[in-house]
Parts: sequence; structure tokens; C-alpha cells
Amino acid sequence: MFYQPVRNQVEPSSELQEEKTATQTITALGEMSTPPQPANNVHVMSIIGQIEGHIILPPQNKSTKYEHVIPQLVAVEQNPSIEGLLVVLNTVGGDVEAGLAIAEMINTLSKPSVSLILGGGHSIALPIAVSCNYRFIASTATVTIHPLRLSGLVIGVPQTYEYLEKMQDRVIKFVSEHTTISADKLRELMFRTGELVRDVGTVLVGRDAVSVGLIDEVGGLCDALRVLNQLIEEKRKKQGTGNYFAEMPANEGELRQ
Repeated sequence: MFYQPVRNQVEPSSELQEEKTATQTITALGEMSTPPQPANNVHVMSIIGQIEGHIILPPQNKSTKYEHVIPQLVAVEQNPSIEGLLVVLNTVGGDVEAGLAIAEMINTLSKPSVSLILGGGHSIALPIAVSCNYRFIASTATVTIHPLRLSGLVIGVPQTYEYLEKMQDRVIKFVSEHTTISADKLRELMFRTGELVRDVGTVLVGRDAVSVGLIDEVGGLCDALRVLNQLIEEKRKKQGTGNYFAEMPANEGELRQ
């Protein structure tokens, strides 16, 4: 009987374990919940494809699932090493309530946030974009503003249309409160006829979105990161600390002011 020698198994390094964990997270969720170590002080969150709500989209659709985005935002708020959030959007829109939920969470973060629209930030993606402290749009990117639509079985009674109008008012109120555009002007853009062939609404390209007051500036990635770093530095000065990565006090139970 022959015995095969037992080979010593080498334990993987901590770097390899972290890389494996990150790869598994990306495979399962499509995006990392928090940056890998050593942690970067800016977390990048992408909103791509169609924003998926309570109904699962077909597998061939690229989508951003709100149950993946919301835990990311909670992690950003709780992680002291993350000082800012960069939201990159290239989306056709999607579920209204999921989009508003994401927008409300970004708006209530205690940390600076900057959004960047690349390609397109259409429909319900607009509230997400304007929920950030500062907003950029690429010169060739577009924003489509149009009325809300219902899908699936619709009961043809007055209450259905009243509910749709209330949901539309929620979107208009949120956008107008977080931008310089008025609610009346936004509603006029939403119901404009003659611009879209088979629909009502308005398409704003790059600088047009800035001129009406929806977006702050035309720019790209370097511009978004520059402004985000400025906002982070301003918050550091207000808090009286030079860096969130500063050494913790000797007594771990003592809170840094």
C-alpha cells in the first residue's frame, strides 16, 4: 500500500482573501457594498440600466436593484472612513417609488455627495441626480422629463388617476425643492408637446439641463471628484478636524468631537 505524502497547504494572504471576498460581492450584487481596504475616502455608486423596484425585470435587462443600493447607502453613512459619495448615473429611469427612496436616502446622508450624469439620466433618475449636494452632466448626456406612466393592469376609475397625479406631484415637489427650477416650469417641461414624436415631455441635452436650473454644471469625472473633495474639505473644517483617518483617542470609549 502506498501512502501519498501530505502537502502543506499554504494559507492565502489577507490581501488574497479580501480580493476573493470583493469578487464574490461583485458577482452576487453587481457592486461592492463598501470600498476595499485600504479604504478610499470616496465611495462610488453607479445607477445604470433600469431602476428595479418591487417587480423583477427580465434577465436580459440591465438593472439597478434598490435592495442592493439601499444597504450601500447605509454602509456609507455608518463607515467613518468614507467621507463622500459619488453617484454616477447612466439610466433610463424605472420604478418611481424605488427611485424616490434612493433619492431620499442620498439627500439625508450626513456626508457630501456629488452626482454625474453620463449618457442619460432619464425619468425617475432625475430625483436621484438632484438629491446630491452638487450635480454634473456630461456635455453629450441627456435628461428626459415626461409624465409618470402606469404599467400592468389599470382599473379605469377616477381614483387611479388621482393616485397617479399624487405620485407625480411627489416627484415634482422633490425636484423643485432641491433645484432652482420652479414647480410650474418643471410641470410645463413634463407636459410639453411637439418635441417627442410619440410622447409628451422634454429632452434636455447637457447645457440645456443647466440653463433651466436642474443641474449645476457641465463637466466630467475629474470635475465631479474635484468638487466632492472640496465639499469634504469644507466639512472637515466645520468639524474642526483635518482628517477622518486621524488617530483615535487612547480611551476607545471617548468620542472625538
